[in-house]
Amino acid sequence: MTRSLLTVSAEATLREAATAMVERGVGAVVVLEGGAIAAILTERDVMKAVAAGNDASAPVAEWMTRHPETVEPEDSTDHAASLMIHGGFRHLPVIAGGKVVGIVSIRDLMKVSLDDRSPRGV
Repeated sequence: MTRSLLTVSAEATLREAATAMVERGVGAVVVLEGGAIAAILTERDVMKAVAAGNDASAPVAEWMTRHPETVEPEDSTDHAASLMIHGGFRHLPVIAGGKVVGIVSIRDLMKVSLDDRSPRGV
């Protein structure tokens, strides 16, 4: 899981969100409302907005995915992977005590999987 979380407000523009994502090298941002998770905005959401003819000044609120699936830090990587595969997404916010504490990506899960299967010292 990545603990260094990138967040935006629902009022931010797609340009602001996309710029922040590019600067941080991430594929998703968490949208907070009142300190709680309200949504997630992913690369796919941004591409859908562009494909629909929206310009970069459109608000995140129009394109974010509300009420995303989440996991808890204690959940297994298998559980997270299953949610991603069956849900068709690549990012899951991690919630502990009602607060967002990180995000797990398919890339994070692949690193764990490869570390578990790779010979040590290679």
